[in-house]
Amino acid sequence: MEGGRDELVRGRESYLRRAWADAYESLSHADAAADLELLARSAYMLGRDDDYRSALERAYHAYVDAGDSPHAAGCAWWVGHNLLFHGESAPARGWFARGQRLLEREELDCVERGYLLIPVLLEHSFSGDYEAAYAIAAEAGAIGERFGDRDLVAIALMEQGHALVKQGRTEEGLRLVDKTMVAVTAGELSSIVAGIVYCNTIAFCRDAYELKRAREWTGALTRWCEQQPDMVAHQGLCLVHRAEIMTMGGLWRDALEEARRVGERFTQGALNERALGHAAYRQGEVYRLQGDFGAADAAYREASRFGLEPQPGLALLRMAQGNGNAAAAAIRRALSETTQPLKRAALLPAYAEIMLAVDDVDAARTASTELEKFAKRQGSDVLGALSAQARGAVALKGGDPGAALVALRHAWRAWHDLQAPYEAARARVLAGLACRALGDEDTALLELEAAREVFAHLEAQPDLAAVETLARVDTRRATHGLTQRELEVLRLVAAGKSNHAIAVDLFLSDHTVRRHLQNIFRKVGVSSRAGATAFAFEHDLV
Repeated sequence: MEGGRDELVRGRESYLRRAWADAYESLSHADAAADLELLARSAYMLGRDDDYRSALERAYHAYVDAGDSPHAAGCAWWVGHNLLFHGESAPARGWFARGQRLLEREELDCVERGYLLIPVLLEHSFSGDYEAAYAIAAEAGAIGERFGDRDLVAIALMEQGHALVKQGRTEEGLRLVDKTMVAVTAGELSSIVAGIVYCNTIAFCRDAYELKRAREWTGALTRWCEQQPDMVAHQGLCLVHRAEIMTMGGLWRDALEEARRVGERFTQGALNERALGHAAYRQGEVYRLQGDFGAADAAYREASRFGLEPQPGLALLRMAQGNGNAAAAAIRRALSETTQPLKRAALLPAYAEIMLAVDDVDAARTASTELEKFAKRQGSDVLGALSAQARGAVALKGGDPGAALVALRHAWRAWHDLQAPYEAARARVLAGLACRALGDEDTALLELEAAREVFAHLEAQPDLAAVETLARVDTRRATHGLTQRELEVLRLVAAGKSNHAIAVDLFLSDHTVRRHLQNIFRKVGVSSRAGATAFAFEHDLV
């Protein structure tokens, strides 16, 4: 008996030290409701969701037997919350109803009433009624304030901030999100709620294109995770967030390693199940940019297996593989299914790029206009850069290099300030083509060379090969009457590329490539691609 009490004391102490494995082991034979709650929370942090729910259910019944309806209702809410994460909405609603009945039966005024408002606000949020979601979150927050429950106040503030941003009131919403995160980093919240707020807020910042905030809070989340080395529950999402930030920052090898660790070490628990799909998609993105198309395809398929839509990455992969029709069909389908503004904004840049590659300039221009509207509404630096780059690309393809250059310079500066080297280099490639179209070959080559250095450092092989072709000029060689653009087309023909692939690399239409080929054949006296290729090698033009 004495030994059992000692174990419980050790378990409680371990729980306070956030030594989750020790706490779980020492509390595993608990039978008192309060200790069962500690056991449940320890199991949650270890990713043991079945044990988490089992211990919570036992605590629920123990509280009911003791006549403690508020604490029983609290356990019912947490059981339902976990079931929601697992996609079991009907059982979740059943547990929420249990908690609600307990409180209504005794007409109790307690903080648990605030927690039981959260499922209602989530329903409004999922249905797009953000004003109602905000109002209910505010009501829950007021209850939390009245009872001094910092966890409930933080959750309510977070949801209010999300609702405001989704209504277009970005600055107001982000101020509330930051206020919530201050409470987290100050250590004012319970571990479970701290982890939930960390992961939800970072994911929200990512989806709202708040890259700087996402970087800052991901750093804080990393430090929080490092303080709990045996924690499993939030580690997978932390690694995914880190991989996303690393990818944008040009640390592609590190990003791959972080994403791989999710599948190797952190597969337990509902949060990590979600992380697996995002980790696979993140790997697909890096592989695609590196030119490892087979690995990228496999990674996107893995993301889909975990229930994550692999777009726009998969469509961009098909375009890189020269399958413009498949790329266009996939991105059109994905965009047609998407109605929420920020989710559409995630697809529109790729949609515009692919439409330009398949010569549907009008569709690309429409997408660019919609993206510009979202960027102005949101006030995000990332959306502003994406919008400027799409606008510049459309103007360039539409024959207005002057307007294109203005937009592309803006895009480059924004990407540079955001410390996003790959995106900045892509903007410089387009700026170089705009300069070339304006007759300024010297500046064009400077832009292309600067981009080439970045692509080489990042090992972005497809972009590197394309920009090296664009930048290759040797005035000592005879041109045989060919223009600079015709030389570029000839070199790509000699490299075995199709007309469509050449159009994508040089940012031309398929029709323009065919016209250049006719001129090349006429000038060098050949009648086929094979003859042009032989001429190029014979006269040292490749």
